[in-house]
Amino acid sequence: MKFKAFFFLTILMFVSNTWGQLYEPVEWSTSINKIGDNDFELITNATIESGWHLYSQHVPEDGPIPTTFYFEELEGRFELVGETQEEEGHTILDPVFEMEIKYFEDAVQFKQRIKTLSTINVVNAFVEFMVCDDEKCLPPTEVELVFELTDEVEHQNQEEKFANETENSIKEEVIPNSDKTKNQGLFTIFFIAFLSGFAALLTPCVFPMIPLTVSFFTKQSQNKAAGIRNAIFYGLSIIVIYVLLGTAVTAIFGADSLNALATNIWFNLIFFLLLVIFAVSFLGAFEINLPSSWANKIDEQSFKRGGLVGIFFMALALAIVSFSCTGPIVGTLLVEAASKGGIAPVVGMLGFSLAIALPFALFAAFPGWLNSLPKSGGWLNTVKVVLGFLELALALKFLSQADLVLQLQLLEREVFIAIWIAIFGALTLYLFGKIQLPHDSPITHISVGRLGLGLLTLSFTIYLIPGMWGAPLNLISAFPPPLEYSESPYGVGNSNGTGSAILGTDLELPNGGHLLAPHNILTFNDYDKGLAYAKKVNKPVMIDFTGWACVNCRKMEQNVWPKPKVLDILKNKIVLVSLYVDDKRSLPANEVTESQLRPGKKLKYIGQKWSELQTIRYKANSQPFYVLMNHDEQNLIDPIAYTPDVDEYYDWLVQGIDNFNMNTAN
Repeated sequence: MKFKAFFFLTILMFVSNTWGQLYEPVEWSTSINKIGDNDFELITNATIESGWHLYSQHVPEDGPIPTTFYFEELEGRFELVGETQEEEGHTILDPVFEMEIKYFEDAVQFKQRIKTLSTINVVNAFVEFMVCDDEKCLPPTEVELVFELTDEVEHQNQEEKFANETENSIKEEVIPNSDKTKNQGLFTIFFIAFLSGFAALLTPCVFPMIPLTVSFFTKQSQNKAAGIRNAIFYGLSIIVIYVLLGTAVTAIFGADSLNALATNIWFNLIFFLLLVIFAVSFLGAFEINLPSSWANKIDEQSFKRGGLVGIFFMALALAIVSFSCTGPIVGTLLVEAASKGGIAPVVGMLGFSLAIALPFALFAAFPGWLNSLPKSGGWLNTVKVVLGFLELALALKFLSQADLVLQLQLLEREVFIAIWIAIFGALTLYLFGKIQLPHDSPITHISVGRLGLGLLTLSFTIYLIPGMWGAPLNLISAFPPPLEYSESPYGVGNSNGTGSAILGTDLELPNGGHLLAPHNILTFNDYDKGLAYAKKVNKPVMIDFTGWACVNCRKMEQNVWPKPKVLDILKNKIVLVSLYVDDKRSLPANEVTESQLRPGKKLKYIGQKWSELQTIRYKANSQPFYVLMNHDEQNLIDPIAYTPDVDEYYDWLVQGIDNFNMNTAN
């Protein structure tokens, strides 16, 4: 019997057809490190195929399935000491889950300390894990692990060898998509920081310094060329000062630690409070200033030293004096850059300082341009207030991330959008002169620029309002919680609770069916109930092998399924059966059976049942995976996997339905 199972498994692993392919991208091995007489370190090495990634043990709730170790603790034989340790890995901001997710590539090592209480030769364990690549995810898989305590293991040499191999694999790593994503992230940080620098330039602390500083250089220099040279060095000094700040932040906390902090619940809350303080400061409640003695000492040094060194101290004095305006912006940039990790803080400070330094160099080169500058006035304070409102809106994102991870349901999508409507609505009233804040000058008329900005914020506020009723709000999709994290997935006040919305009648939804938000597609999560309903209404069945943690499944549902011609088919011409291979709910007692793929193992979870169905029947184990079949459970067309091309996916649906209609007619 075991031979037959092994033979069947071998055939299943190596034979593939046009429907799919079986993947086993992770190899596991174990070793032992003896620490003391009764203390051991159980070491598990995972070797990961290129292009695939294995998820960490620690991922946010509602994220992918974490890697989890289960040790068979024998009472009185040994006990676990602490938690299973893992390496640093990589952390990215996943656009679908809208959360930071940690994963490993190429190779990773896990360590678990144990203390033996009596003589023991073997420790048995198993690891449950999930892997994905750029196109698909595999269902959760369990692998048995055996640790032989009697083996003489020179672990130190093995550990050094493994570390060297891991380091070399990282150095040789070439993943175009990952590099492209990182480069795009850094470019975005640079661009936002550059725009923020220009915004800081228009504040009351910085803008008046432009004509004063440029005039000083042109008058104090022996000739025009010297004045230009000094002003350019002044601008370069500003860049160096801010870049050093970004470098210091990265060096103190560590490139990867910044990212880890940004994914932590408490630090998200701290970032939220910091941004609120910055916003309140910009709105005029108080000023954030560095000690005045610092500015006096730096100013004194600039006069004492003279030359290029004195110019550098002048740039440092500008940074300190203008801190009340630039500090909140710099702090916000560093917080946002920290969420990206790596050298993002350095890149952010480069973009910010470049925007501030450019005007000094350019106006020094062309002094006549100074006459075209607008005069200082109340409009400078208006810039600060506008920045305060924007900081307040941005702060809400960090509070939302903490709420999502904790699943407290305190800041659901509707609440988030309602607060944003209030913030930008208040900003609109401020720009139209209906609200005045401290330090504002009396308004006798509204300038054309202020009117234009007011109309822009008013339009944005109106744009947000349909989001309360379920509109996707694609312009700000990265900020509010996802549609699923709502008081009602269909939007406030929507009554899509019965089958009438999709069946066109007053009938209730069929047994086992529900409406998939936000597209209102009748969906079954049980194979038999979905097939029974398809026979009743005489429609073909589309099996959607999917997963809660499947990134590309969400991409298909968000980008392909909503297209009108595809959505019409999904709602009216097929019966959709979505089978979640990572569903961790327990199977009813009468449905718990022995696995056909792993004799001796029981199928305990609903997801294991659907995963085994996909593997045995279709010889595929990746998601998403789509099957069109008739009522006799025969395929109408070859199944397909991730298909982001709308036309290709639509043609596949149409051909399968046409085949169903032809067979039915015959």
